[in-house]
Amino acid sequence: MRDRLPGFFSSAEIVMSRAPGRIDLMGGIADYSGSLVLQWPIAAATHVALQLQEAPTIEICSLPSNSDRHIRSCAISIADLKSNVESVRAMFASDPKRRWAAYVAGAFTVLDRDFKRGAKILISSEVPEGKGVSSSAALEVAAMTAIAAAYDVQISPVEVAFLSQRVENVIAGAPCGVMDQMTASCGERDRLLALLCQPGELEGAITLPDELTIWGIDSGIRHSVAGAGYGTVRTAAFMGYRIIAEVAGLKVRGGVQIDDPKWNGYLANITPEEFDNEFATHLPECMSGAEFLESYQGITDSVTSVDRDRTYPVFAATKHPIYENARVNRFAEILRNWQGLEQATVLGELMFESHDSYSTCGLGSGGTDELVRLAQAEDGLYGAKITGGGSGGTVAVLAHRSAKPAIDRIVELYSQRTRHQPTIITGSSDGAGRFGILRI
Repeated sequence: MRDRLPGFFSSAEIVMSRAPGRIDLMGGIADYSGSLVLQWPIAAATHVALQLQEAPTIEICSLPSNSDRHIRSCAISIADLKSNVESVRAMFASDPKRRWAAYVAGAFTVLDRDFKRGAKILISSEVPEGKGVSSSAALEVAAMTAIAAAYDVQISPVEVAFLSQRVENVIAGAPCGVMDQMTASCGERDRLLALLCQPGELEGAITLPDELTIWGIDSGIRHSVAGAGYGTVRTAAFMGYRIIAEVAGLKVRGGVQIDDPKWNGYLANITPEEFDNEFATHLPECMSGAEFLESYQGITDSVTSVDRDRTYPVFAATKHPIYENARVNRFAEILRNWQGLEQATVLGELMFESHDSYSTCGLGSGGTDELVRLAQAEDGLYGAKITGGGSGGTVAVLAHRSAKPAIDRIVELYSQRTRHQPTIITGSSDGAGRFGILRI
């Protein structure tokens, strides 16, 4: 990093952190509804190097990931970052040239300390952007970890994850759950992170059987959790929860506060049987925001709101996290009580069901559907599904360890049909908390 940008740092101490991207094997968009999720920290990671300086300015440089991209840089005064979160968010949103820096500089606002010294921050990332493997979370967690270490702010890896999520929600303005940041911070190499998103309870890590491995194949369709598709489906799920609360007779105050001792405020705690028998018939397939607000006033989500002029897929978006939580728990149970390779087919079926459910919600894409179809036709590839927020991005594949030729065939066929050369994502690495800090 120093060689690629000579003169950026002085001879003083440099603090360096590292955080990986992730493949969402199971759980995905059900995280904001309280589901169990299973996340795989990938080998590709973001590195952040930070050096304190006396000037009260945060200087950020992001190195290009390949030779044909420019270095991105910006400088922000610490005073500007001490404003309230709404002002800081508006500052970044109004300037497209430095909007990317919100994911880094936002940590100073969220940490809310009396920072007197500034910092030079250098970023180098191998995590593909816009591919659904959480490049933003890797950046947030690496930055938060380095900033906390450099300024001697004592926070645990779990706190790093929650604070990083807050940066993305309130500063960058993307309504993500916490699973991405938790994986980037607390993930373990070659193990699936099991996280119950209520809001973020670590349930240990699950080692894959020796026979299995995980791949990611990029569809070439750009993915963004800040896009309308993800936000619409997320809002629709909370609309469904609000309607269910009414049907269940839960006490509702002001339309957005619900006393819910039964499910603790999470859709995922409703069983599929409860949903089918008690609530499914009460949910509209689609509903306009105006109609919903007239009847129910609002939703309990803190990072999205109902748009009167938008139509929402209420039924599918509500059903998905309820059934997904059941699928993920079944998936985890099989892995924890592994009986042999014949169970891999069951794991694959659960992944295909999850993929279909994404499409029903409106978060599928032609490219990811094609990759899943190709995976279904190959021996040794047991399951495949779209990852993360959907609407493109990467397909996760559960495969036999000897299945690399099958992955290569899929990539070749997909390239021929779409003229896109997919990025193959493989390998695993530790999260920022286990990696620790380097002081140079």
